[in-house]
Amino acid sequence: MRLVRGPLVRRRRRQRLRQALHRGARLTPSGDDLRTAVVVVNWNRADLTTRAVRAVLDEGAADQVVVVDNGSDDDSVAVLRRDLPEATVLALGMNGGFAVGANAGIRHTDADLVVLLNNDAEPAPGFVAALRDHLATAPAAVAAVTGRIVLAGRWTRLPAGAAAAPDQRALRDHDGHLWVPSPDGEVRLNSTGVRVDRAGNGSDRDWFAPADRVADTAVFGFSGGAAAIRRAALDDVGLLDESLFMYYEDTELAWRLRRRGWRVEYAADAVVVHDHSASSGVRSDLFVFRNARNRLVVALWHAPWPTVLRAAVRTLARGLRGLAGSSTRREARLVLAALADVVGHLPAHLARRVRQQRVASVPRGAVEPGA
Repeated sequence: MRLVRGPLVRRRRRQRLRQALHRGARLTPSGDDLRTAVVVVNWNRADLTTRAVRAVLDEGAADQVVVVDNGSDDDSVAVLRRDLPEATVLALGMNGGFAVGANAGIRHTDADLVVLLNNDAEPAPGFVAALRDHLATAPAAVAAVTGRIVLAGRWTRLPAGAAAAPDQRALRDHDGHLWVPSPDGEVRLNSTGVRVDRAGNGSDRDWFAPADRVADTAVFGFSGGAAAIRRAALDDVGLLDESLFMYYEDTELAWRLRRRGWRVEYAADAVVVHDHSASSGVRSDLFVFRNARNRLVVALWHAPWPTVLRAAVRTLARGLRGLAGSSTRREARLVLAALADVVGHLPAHLARRVRQQRVASVPRGAVEPGA
């Protein structure tokens, strides 16, 4: 009986989703009629947040702007309320992570579209309107649209084997090359969307590609730092997962959307300039631990078993290999601590995997996370 009932239930869910999407295609307002809210999360960086929100307010395309202060221990709330009187400033009592802050902002508005914007990203003129207009004309099955995120400043690639100066900021591209800030360098991309590889690693599509790169409209996931999401899609699959605290929240939500039959697209004309990791640091302990942990957790919840196995093996190998070097030992311990945390809560993660399977209408194998 169970073998017959499972496919039947999934077919009925797919039918209900198609009916809902068809109704959405007929009822969804278009263009300027789409009520749009922008949500920005702040934590101890009122200067960055004010810059980002001021650009949104000056554009004038948002019907509401909500700034969520995530338990800052400085004078952020007072500064934001003083300098951004046109915005709604919500003050949370503690820092529960990006997802908690973003969800608080989403719940505070009933707009048709919610734009998520990193506080260390400065939107170009027309950013909000470009996201709104893209979703207004896209098929109803498109749940989210992600923008073109450009890295702030100019960058020069170091020669092979060369190292950055001790006090010099450096970022590594997907091919392993180091790039450093340089006044006569090139403008490079941060993201045109999110993809996930065969080992569960989420990454920015077109990371460090030339700024004029032409990318496919279709993409697996959106970047939570510059994207718009339909309210109907959030009502269907839920908000960002608050247990992740920070990192991989957008990837995890993309998995839920894709397994419910929704799609994500990229809008090249929705541009922000991003000061990469200005809020949390590029290789902070928080980044290393949360990135390693959440990569495994999201794979366990959503990815096929071969991806989960590769993610676990590579994490263990990375940790053990790092213990051999004095310069990598601290990072290795954080990675192994992340692995231990996941293993320690394995029954809960497996239960979550089962729950996700029950509500999904698209098989795991039908989702292409590397797109």
